[in-house]
This record gives sequence, structure tokens and C-alpha cells, in this order.
Amino acid sequence: MTEEVLIVETIGSVARITLNRPRAMNSLNFAILAELERNLINIAANDELRAVILTGAGTAFCAGADLKEVLQGKQNKPGEADFLDRANQVFGLLRNFPKPVIAALNGVTMAGGLELAMCADVIVAASSATIADAHANFGVYPGAGGAAVLSRLIPLNMAMYLLLTGKSLTATEMHNCGLVCEVHADDELADATLKLAAHIAKKSPIALFRMKQVARASADKSREDALLHEQVMLRQHMRSFDFQEGLQSFMEKRAPNFQGR
Repeated sequence: MTEEVLIVETIGSVARITLNRPRAMNSLNFAILAELERNLINIAANDELRAVILTGAGTAFCAGADLKEVLQGKQNKPGEADFLDRANQVFGLLRNFPKPVIAALNGVTMAGGLELAMCADVIVAASSATIADAHANFGVYPGAGGAAVLSRLIPLNMAMYLLLTGKSLTATEMHNCGLVCEVHADDELADATLKLAAHIAKKSPIALFRMKQVARASADKSREDALLHEQVMLRQHMRSFDFQEGLQSFMEKRAPNFQGR
């Protein structure tokens, strides 16, 4: 029987994607990357789905890359896509996803698993979750955002501590660093994450998409350029249905009916 490497559920307007290789601590292989890419494309095209949860089965969120498949890349012919190429392609899709993405860290999160989590817009975690870069423990080098992105999300000295020591920190410690937004009891994580995703899904899809665009791009811009980008985006947004609907519903003291246009 073919392994079902992902479990995809639709819960109202929320899509929940569960990495499903628990015996391998949900390590990433070509199959899981292909399924993740395929499902993300389908979710992006489905206007009924307005938020995504990414989590793991068992005791791990994701322990990183399946090293057997990474090593196989050494045998690739020149120009042939290897595991790192595929991982960065899918991670890029996730980073630039048009809908809000929440990573729910249910357990061990390390190396490529941390890089995967950092592609999300919001990270929440179970109280028992442990988080590490861990590449230094194996004499390998991060290739999907570990060194490049981590220092943009938490203070530089803490990013360096994680990168250089390879040590694991608790969800609470990473919450104190600012990487994790919420920490929940293990048995409450799934419900709490779904509640958060459903809350976000009620907002205007087009407003959230534009906020994501500006917020993510601002890291590479001066403050002045980032403010200009925000103002240009606002001018576009003021012509949208959702902008008018939001104002009208406020005036009429009713819940808005956002349509994403």
C-alpha cells in the first residue's frame, strides 16, 4: 500500500495539512514535497478555503530532510534537480502563498522542519514541542532558510546561538524570542490552532493577501520604500469590494460579508 504522506482536511473555510510520516518523524522526502506542492496549488485556487494549517502526525512536526534522499542527490547528473532544489521550490511556494498559513508545531521541529515552519505567517506550538536548527550537530549546512531567515525573525544573538550550538529550545523559550506566537497544552493545540485559523479566515482575503505582500517585502526595503509600497497597495485596495463592504458593515453595525475582491 502506498504511504499517505499527507493528510488534508477541509474544516469550514480552513484547510489542515498534516505531515504523515510519523515513524520517520515526518522527515521530508520527494513524495511529501510533491504532495505538499500539489495540495497547496489546489488550496490556492479554491476560493472557499481562506486559511491553512500545517502540522505533523505523531511526536514530531518535522525532523528535517530525509537524509537518504539528500545523499542520493550526489548521484544526480549535472543540471538535474536534486532534493534541495525541490525543497526550495516548495518552500518558496509556501512563503509566497496567497492565503494565511499557520504552522502548528506539535512536537520535535528541527533543521529542515524549522525552515519549513519559518515559511508560515504565524507559528504556534504545543508546550512539549522542542525547536532547533541542529544542522551544526551533523556537520551540515542549512539550505532552505536556516541561516538566511532565522535571524530576520528572532534577535541575531539568539539565531546565532541556535545555529552554532545546535541545541534545542522549548516552545516557551522560542515564544520569548518571538518566533512562536502562542503556546498551548499538547491536547489543546489542534483546537486552539483551528480556532485561530477560523478567526483569520473571517477577514477579507484580499486585504490579508496584500498585507502579506507588503510585510514580507518590507524586510528587503528601506523604511521609506516600505511605506511607499504600503500606500500604493492601499490605493489599490480602496477600489476593492471588500474595502467598501468593511466600511459599510461598520456603519450598519453588522458582520461583513467579505468576498475577496
